[in-house]
Amino acid sequence: MTDSLLDALVDICGPGFARLARSVDRVGGHRAGYVAVPATGRAAAAVLRLAADRGLSVRPRGSGSKIDWGTPPSVLDLVIDTGRLNGMWNHHGTTAVVAAGTPVSAVQAALALRGKRLAVDPPSPGATVGGMLAVNEAGPLAHRFGSPAEQVESVTYAEATGAETESDGEDGRPGIAEIDGVLTAALLRLHPLPEARRWLGHPVTTPAAVADLVEQAVIQRLQPSAIEVDLPGAGHGTVAVLLEGDTESVATRAEKLAQVWGAEAVLAQEGPPWWGRYPFGPADVALRISVRPDGLQAVAYALRDLCGTPVTLRGSAAMGTVHAVLPAGLAARRVSEIVMGLDQVLLARDGKVVVVSAPPALATQLRMAEPRDLF
Repeated sequence: MTDSLLDALVDICGPGFARLARSVDRVGGHRAGYVAVPATGRAAAAVLRLAADRGLSVRPRGSGSKIDWGTPPSVLDLVIDTGRLNGMWNHHGTTAVVAAGTPVSAVQAALALRGKRLAVDPPSPGATVGGMLAVNEAGPLAHRFGSPAEQVESVTYAEATGAETESDGEDGRPGIAEIDGVLTAALLRLHPLPEARRWLGHPVTTPAAVADLVEQAVIQRLQPSAIEVDLPGAGHGTVAVLLEGDTESVATRAEKLAQVWGAEAVLAQEGPPWWGRYPFGPADVALRISVRPDGLQAVAYALRDLCGTPVTLRGSAAMGTVHAVLPAGLAARRVSEIVMGLDQVLLARDGKVVVVSAPPALATQLRMAEPRDLF
């Protein structure tokens, strides 16, 4: 690569919006060669066309919160930063068009002024709409509203051909996992902002207790927006239920569940500190496990046996989608053995497990999650 590439990127993105990569421009431990920051979908497509013509490896980047998920690239020539693909329009009805580089938090703040929201709450701090959709990053609200991909009417993306294409999907699923390009915008469904929100929590110490509390909450038909569990490897955990709606209805439903759960139930106006956050960091090996809710107990005990110690689990207790954090310091072969063992347990329960995050040196030796695995 030469300065002629940088000149070409500047011609597309404008002065000051294409540059040599810096030490922070890394993916999976690999430093990029260049960074391009296009302002439009058409410009993003032009950058992809240029990269394809020159045989360059490319990785899009929003906030960078999930940039190291999956298999690290063996070579990284160019990062396409979506920060200038920012904004929201056509948001006066039941949908809104949102540019891919827009932070989800900014969208929610703007919509709240109109009494609306996106029914998404991705756990990654600073997550952009494009980054959230690229890996179908669901938070607690997926229990009631479905995953982010299920709330999309259509997406627009830039292709290496130099074209910007719109993809419509059946039942709100426009095949995001199959897109070969860079997401530039999405048409998302809007929902009314709830008048009241209350969390009801109950302490737990065992996976069996989690199953009992979740069953008690589900059979009450309280229309919860989320039912989450935090079960640390050691110590006490919590099952928490989020109730939303008008003030009177929320109070009535919360009181009903509190009576069922008993004296240890705690009602709060804010979620617990762990709510809507991942239990892992960049230095951890993290698994995403999907199984029927009645199979979570078997999963927890199987992981304990496979790892030789209780393993931290956190996620949707009523949907059966949780993240697990493996013990620190395991070799790649040992991690693979644990995943294979858990996969056998899940096979009979119509579930699956994938490794979503691991330190770069370890990730190159593991079968990491592909985008299609997260949908």
